[in-house]
Amino acid sequence: MTVGRVALVTSEAGLALDEDLPAVVAALGERGLTAEPVVWGGAGRTAWERFDLAVVRSTWDYAERLDEFLAWADGTARATRLWNPAPLIRWNSDKHYLAELARRGVAVVPTRFLEPGSPAAPAVPGDPGGPAWPDGPDGVVVKPVVSAGAVDTARYEAGRSGEAARHARALLEQGRGVMVQPYLPRVAEGERALVLFDGVFSHAVRKEPLLTEPGVIDNDRFPHPGVAAYRPTEAELRTALAALAAVPSARPPLFARVDLVLDAGGAPVVLELELVEPNLFLDADPQGPGRFADAVAARARAER
Repeated sequence: MTVGRVALVTSEAGLALDEDLPAVVAALGERGLTAEPVVWGGAGRTAWERFDLAVVRSTWDYAERLDEFLAWADGTARATRLWNPAPLIRWNSDKHYLAELARRGVAVVPTRFLEPGSPAAPAVPGDPGGPAWPDGPDGVVVKPVVSAGAVDTARYEAGRSGEAARHARALLEQGRGVMVQPYLPRVAEGERALVLFDGVFSHAVRKEPLLTEPGVIDNDRFPHPGVAAYRPTEAELRTALAALAAVPSARPPLFARVDLVLDAGGAPVVLELELVEPNLFLDADPQGPGRFADAVAARARAER
C-alpha cells in the first residue's frame, strides 16, 4: 500500500500551541499515513503538491489575513486536495452564512447584519433617519462578521443600546461588516459544541460562557473556558445535523463543529457553524483522535 502524505495546515501560533496536532500525527501514522504540520503563511513557498491531502487545522490567524488566506486556499486546492475545500472555507469565513442557514430552516440565533456604507448602517439611537437599534430584554451582542475567538466582540445589557451602536459604528468605519444578536441568558448553562467528522457525530463538549462582562471588549480572553465532555440531547443532535445538511456542499465537510446555545424556551439554536479551523477538542473523547484520523485517511486514499 502506498503511504500517503498529509499536510496538517496550521499557523505559527498553532504550530506552538495546538495540542491536537501530536495526537493527530500519531493516529494518522497508525493508519499508514505520514502527517506533517505545515504553516500556511510561512516564509518561503511550500510545495503543496507533494501532499496527497491538505487538512486545514489551526490556521488561527486567518481572520486577520482573510484575503490572503482565501487566495492561499484557492491556490492550494489547485495543487492538491484541500479539506475542508476552498469554496466551503470561503462560504464559512464570513458569518453571513447564518442567514443562509436560517433561510434553509435551521434554527439559528436571530441575527441582524449591518454593512459598511449601506442605508442600514447603524445610527446611534436618536440619529435622524437611522434604523431602530435592537435592544432586547436581555441586551445584545455585537461582533464583526469575520472574526475568530470572539475578537472585537462584546455584549451590552438592555438599555445600553447607545454603547452597542457605537461599537457597531466603529467596526463599520473600519470597513467591516457587523452582526447584532440578542443576548440569550441561558448561555450561562454553557455553550454546546458538537463535533462531526464526514457528517457523523463524534463527540461534544460544553463550555462556560465567554462574554461574562457586559460592555467589555477583551481580545486577550481565553476563547474556550471551562471545557468539559458533554452528552448532547437528541434535540441538540438534530439541530447540529440540520445545520450540516444545509451546508452548500455535495459532500459532507471532513470536519465540522456546531456551537449551540439554548433559547428562552430551552430549544437549541445554532450560534456558529465552524468549518474553517475549529478547535475539535479531540482530548475530550479517547476515541476522538482515531475518529478524526479515520475520516482523514478515507479522504487521503480516495480517488488515488
